[in-house]
Amino acid sequence: MAVLPRNLANRVWLARHSRRTVLQAGSLGLLGLGMADLSAVRALANPARTTPAKSVIFVFLNGGISHQDSFDMKPEAPLEVRGEFRPIPTRTPGLEICEHMPLLAQQSERYAVVRSIASGSSGHEEACHMLFTGRLDFPAGFSLARVPSPNEWPSLASQVTYLTRGRNSLPPAAVLPQPSVNEANAFRPGQYAGKLGARHEAWHLHVAAACALGNGACPNCFRFEGTPFEHESKTIFDMPVLTLPDGGRPRLDNRLGLLAQIEDQQRRLERGAEQANLDRNRQQAISVLADPRVQSAFDVEQAEPATLARYGKNKFGLSLLMARRLVEAGVNLVQVNLGKNSSWDTHRRNFPNLRDNLFPHFDRGVSGLLDDLAESGLLDSTLVVVTGEFGRTPKINPDGGRDHWGPVMSSLFAGAGVRGGTVLGATDKIAAQPTADRQTVENLAATMLHTLGVPHDAQWVDVDGRPHEVYRAGPIEGLGLAGA
Repeated sequence: MAVLPRNLANRVWLARHSRRTVLQAGSLGLLGLGMADLSAVRALANPARTTPAKSVIFVFLNGGISHQDSFDMKPEAPLEVRGEFRPIPTRTPGLEICEHMPLLAQQSERYAVVRSIASGSSGHEEACHMLFTGRLDFPAGFSLARVPSPNEWPSLASQVTYLTRGRNSLPPAAVLPQPSVNEANAFRPGQYAGKLGARHEAWHLHVAAACALGNGACPNCFRFEGTPFEHESKTIFDMPVLTLPDGGRPRLDNRLGLLAQIEDQQRRLERGAEQANLDRNRQQAISVLADPRVQSAFDVEQAEPATLARYGKNKFGLSLLMARRLVEAGVNLVQVNLGKNSSWDTHRRNFPNLRDNLFPHFDRGVSGLLDDLAESGLLDSTLVVVTGEFGRTPKINPDGGRDHWGPVMSSLFAGAGVRGGTVLGATDKIAAQPTADRQTVENLAATMLHTLGVPHDAQWVDVDGRPHEVYRAGPIEGLGLAGA
């Protein structure tokens, strides 16, 4: 599991931690937990933090879903705008969505669609930084040439790590199944702790099996050009070491015995109150290792056949199942990146790629998540947010695709009190500009923070001791969230 590229993570981490802390992290690494995971598991001192009564699953559609071909269709527009797809009615009178999302059409009474959100940029990197951090501005010293960077604003996941307490000894926020990168394997900015400092990094679970060139819901990978492609791994995920290792309890005892030897050596060097902190860290790591809820959260490929059928046995569906289980186990915010190599960036062959490679797995996975949350009783306490970083151009390009479009996009909200069957905002006749109730990604971020109970006057303090406001705008009104 990785939070940052190894060399960068080590430089940042070692610069901020003492030799004693390095020894502690090295000891805990024997349990299969890396330095970044230890940082996330720790309960860091922050008296202002609260334990939320509600949770958030933030589903990010990497690359930017076409709003005209999903939740804001314009069947009366010219052909070069409306495209090949047709709208179908949902269970909500007057609400129509794409014909290739029939399962979500039957769930419309559980979600609201906001059709008037502006991302602030038509560039992937800029728009991702805005979406992930909940801010439209850029900090001093920020440069797209140096990503990830300590000069980025902190991600929402890192802010939640700073501002809230996790439950059941789990980290407050997690990101899975892999970071958002482009096809050159370059990281999108805004995903990490940035100016908050490495010790407030969220729990980044880089668990997706290798698929260097594939887009979409592995193993149902695809290439935008339509050329043949096969998933590189026999599995969907490469899971972290959070279960008993091969050999069972004796081998775990051996690991803990070796850990004890290292700790004994350390006790000879350092005495007193610092040891109590080490013991707490050790207990937290062992708790994560042995907690059946955590083990179950990651063991999604071995889920019951009915569960696999509900979500779909692919990276989209099972990442959402993993998020649902982590929320139930005690994580406050789980960000799910649906796609790695800009899977929704449909510059070419927009319609066949959406129809054949993206919508079937998206439709099944998200509808399965909403069904599962509702049946388990978690939907009332879990906000689900589904969005890309921007929309797509109204006019179809010569390659049969749609290009980046920052002025407006559609996002889906469900659970935690959201008034289902609701459409907020509107766009013009070609879905190019918002015409009513314009929102921004700052409002979207505020909606998630508000759901988690973060006070509207909350601040975070950067590594230089400067305070920063958390809320840059108000929550989206009209969703039905209490107090919004």
